Amino acid sequence: MKKCCNARDHILVFQFSINLLIGTFYNRFCKMRVVLTLIVTTICLCTYSSAIFNEYTSCNSSSFIGVLKLFSIVRNEQKELNIKPVHALDKPFKTATFGMGCFWGAESLYGATKGIMRTTVGYAGGSKEGPTGDHTEVLEIDFDPEVISFQDLLKLFWNNHEYGLTTPIKRQYMSLILYHDEEQKKIAEQSKQDEQKKRAPEIVTTEIRPKTNFYPAEDYHQKYRLQGHRDLCDTLNFNSKLLQTSYVGTKLNGYLSGVGGLEQFKTEVETMGLTPTQKEYCTYYVEKNEGQGLYC
Repeated sequence: MKKCCNARDHILVFQFSINLLIGTFYNRFCKMRVVLTLIVTTICLCTYSSAIFNEYTSCNSSSFIGVLKLFSIVRNEQKELNIKPVHALDKPFKTATFGMGCFWGAESLYGATKGIMRTTVGYAGGSKEGPTGDHTEVLEIDFDPEVISFQDLLKLFWNNHEYGLTTPIKRQYMSLILYHDEEQKKIAEQSKQDEQKKRAPEIVTTEIRPKTNFYPAEDYHQKYRLQGHRDLCDTLNFNSKLLQTSYVGTKLNGYLSGVGGLEQFKTEVETMGLTPTQKEYCTYYVEKNEGQGLYC
């Protein structure tokens, strides 16, 4: 992006130069010097205010106009090319539920992983009804077992905890696996044993428990990184439900945050239902943010 000029610096240099000239030529005429200095200062203040306003509007209006332009172009492309965002895949899936610390980073991590169909952040694992009290921040993942296995999901789980696996932490951010069936329970327990061997003598604090009620988090938590691209989101037709379940939302929330990388993005982008302009926009930010790592 073209950097806007610093109008204030230019005006201050201009004022300093004029005052220097006044001091040189009218040093013997103090009253005239004072009057001229006041006049020049007033002119500079007016010019400064005007310049700052113009600088602000030029910097921000270009962005604003860009947003309007993107929205307009995408809407035309969607209509002319008959392209719609792909919010759901008609395929069999299984579900996994993990607590890994702050759920923003976990949702981005799994979203940009091949075989992941949907992600939803929320609260689970507590002893009380409703998403308050002793519940944990968790990520619910719908995945295609023909593409990625539960074991593969666990590899990502063990290697990407925000607060580590051996540090005791409050329940909100604890390490947690909520299994959905006996097969997941068996795999998770064996996986934890293997992880414990790697980390001995430290103790892995991860709890493995049966799935309990899952309470989706508030809308502003869903696809948190993607929602930072408000202009793009406007063209994806999100509502409250789709923020929780959208396939394209799941994917872009991961890739736009820097996970997965450009080359992998290119292999999946055609499944998302994006227009040429949306693809161009997303490709730019995927490349720009690649490798930034997970963060909350």
